Amino acid sequence: MKLIHCLLLLLCVGLHFCKTLSLVQENLLDEKCLKEKYTHQSCEKVFCPPWEKCIEGSCICKLPYQCPKAVMSVCSTTGRTYNNYCQLKSHECISQKTKFLNNGTCHGQGQFDLSLKYGDRESEGLVEVKLGNTTAFMCKENWRMTEANVVCLYRGYKGGAVDYKKTFHFPDDVDVQITDCLQANCRGLETTLAECVLTKRKANSKDLAGVVCHTQEADLLNDNSFECVNGKHIPLEKTCDGINDCGDQSDELCCKGCRSGGFLCKSGVCISKKYQCNGEMDCIRGDDEVNCEDLGHSEVQGARNSEHEVQVEQAEILSANMDEDRKLLKSLLPKLNCGVRNNTHVRRKRIVGGQIATKGEFPWQVTIKEGDKIHCGGVYIGGCWVLTAAHCVRKNVAHRYQVWTGLLDWIKLNSGAGIHRVNRVIIHEDYSGATYQNDIALIELKKHQTKTTCKLENAIPACVPWSKYLFRPGDKCFVSGLGRNEVEKNIFKLKWGEVQLIGNCSKYYANRFYEKEMICAGTDDGSIDACKGDSGGPLVCMNSNNMHYVWGIVSWGENCGKPEFPGVYTKVSNYFDWISYHVGRSLISQYNV
Repeated sequence: MKLIHCLLLLLCVGLHFCKTLSLVQENLLDEKCLKEKYTHQSCEKVFCPPWEKCIEGSCICKLPYQCPKAVMSVCSTTGRTYNNYCQLKSHECISQKTKFLNNGTCHGQGQFDLSLKYGDRESEGLVEVKLGNTTAFMCKENWRMTEANVVCLYRGYKGGAVDYKKTFHFPDDVDVQITDCLQANCRGLETTLAECVLTKRKANSKDLAGVVCHTQEADLLNDNSFECVNGKHIPLEKTCDGINDCGDQSDELCCKGCRSGGFLCKSGVCISKKYQCNGEMDCIRGDDEVNCEDLGHSEVQGARNSEHEVQVEQAEILSANMDEDRKLLKSLLPKLNCGVRNNTHVRRKRIVGGQIATKGEFPWQVTIKEGDKIHCGGVYIGGCWVLTAAHCVRKNVAHRYQVWTGLLDWIKLNSGAGIHRVNRVIIHEDYSGATYQNDIALIELKKHQTKTTCKLENAIPACVPWSKYLFRPGDKCFVSGLGRNEVEKNIFKLKWGEVQLIGNCSKYYANRFYEKEMICAGTDDGSIDACKGDSGGPLVCMNSNNMHYVWGIVSWGENCGKPEFPGVYTKVSNYFDWISYHVGRSLISQYNV
């Protein structure tokens, strides 16, 4: 391969061709993902802040009363005091007129103001801030693209900043005595520098920060530029480095790898390495908070904290840390008890055809019986709700179904098994029995006469995924059921097997596989597979926090246990909004509520 590369370089007849070849080889972008036009508002890729919620793949404004009840009041630039930071930000999200001023109640101390001084154009210059009774320029120390973007977005430049290192000088006829400057530390979610941690420092005119905001006229246009979703162009080499150069984060959301300084989430997002092991999940799978002890990050974080304490001693802090308040608000959001087993059984190496499940190993597995026969499987998702395949159930005979929880042995009933009656069946309105598209249904169980809700004994709900990027082809997942084995014999016991998610399943099922609604899973030798009677049962995948998500519902396939015919499952993440519409978002939303 290296020889071919060298020959290609020797054959280059012009510098332009060689440069293009080099860029193509180092390109870290996923072209298929880029077509989705993801931004910082795309909750398939990122977490929504506490003042927004995830609806149909986008972060939208949350109504103020839906915010957690935090105790720290905040003051807005309109002079109004809000109960907490989330309430103010939700008002800003809806109207964009309300801006954060400071923490605590309003005392008429003046508004926040920001202006750009001594640039050749309105879109550039030194950054001057007025905060209460303090007016000062921003410090160059610790000034990054993150802080520059906050400035430009506040000034109305939707593309954020283009340059944060440019030097600006005071005109000869302007006499300004510089003794102090303000140093900012922002996260990037802020819409004003007032939300960042601001500290006052000693300075002179050489220590001041400048910014050049993005304008369409000064846009970068060449063969080696990357077009952001907002229309801004940046150098290709600034993509996938953990820095939000686009201003809408679209340069960091479709990455196959990260450049130096970036950490690659398994969802294809590059975040800054400084956010790895910081105690907050930044990757939607939580992989940025795994193996932190092995990285020795605790010592690194401790050193950062010590350095920060020294800096604080030498500087006057003028603002509260609203990033910490945002983290606090996230901790107050509703938590669901889903996807975590009580069983601590350590998995052994799998055997051909799967293994017999033990008590508590798959507490979300349910069995649907019609009459005296096991009809299908299903998965408990909380409350009174069970998820299954549409081809398993009929609405007009709901009274004939029984849902069994905790069932491990069909012949010799085990202790802890429970029987539940069915209230109604909801089948997806676009289900096609011919193609198995939208092969998904909900079963609502009847409540106990003396209870207002359902609490299934010995059952723990599986989590419902909201993003198709939580798990990717190649990931290991688990399928379970009481169906038949490969020779059409009933096995009578709950069995499970480990399978691998498979990409590009159209090559196995040409003209029958629909990527939006379906996923494939199997093994290289076909030894683990779902079979007849397993329909409607769960394919669960585990994230970095050991939470199990129902990633698929057993739907269809051919010739059980054949490597050239992997199992086909309904892609549950495609139906998150459909499920939440019927069962209620608060029941199944672990994140992005």
